[in-house]
Amino acid sequence: MPTVRGSCLCGGVKYEITGPLMRSGHCHCSNCRKAHGAAFRSRARVRVEDFKWVQGEELVKYFESSPGFHRGFCGVCGSPIVNRPDRTPELGIALGGLDDDPGVRPERHFYVASKAPWFEITDDLPQHADLPPRSETPGA
Repeated sequence: MPTVRGSCLCGGVKYEITGPLMRSGHCHCSNCRKAHGAAFRSRARVRVEDFKWVQGEELVKYFESSPGFHRGFCGVCGSPIVNRPDRTPELGIALGGLDDDPGVRPERHFYVASKAPWFEITDDLPQHADLPPRSETPGA
């Protein structure tokens, strides 16, 4: 797999992903909407061992948005970088922060029960009221 690079808006934080991106999708939960200032967050998962800080790890600040779920963002420009759930050896990556084509496309919408009332989902991707079971999630 080719290396996929990502960075924040100000360029202070840079990282590389050397393994596969998994379980990509659009999250419509209220926390993701607020953290990203958008109707949803497009994200994928990556194994911790496949993620490497290249520059600016010390600039990343973390906020525990729900118990055991830490959102990492650039402390200078505020760009969402990485999420660290306590319960899994994976990180959540915001697809919008990638500088290269990751080679994956979102596979589903989840937490649509709490989606923004002003946003209409118009594609044909599967929709889940909350998080789909891992057994139904490609790459799980």
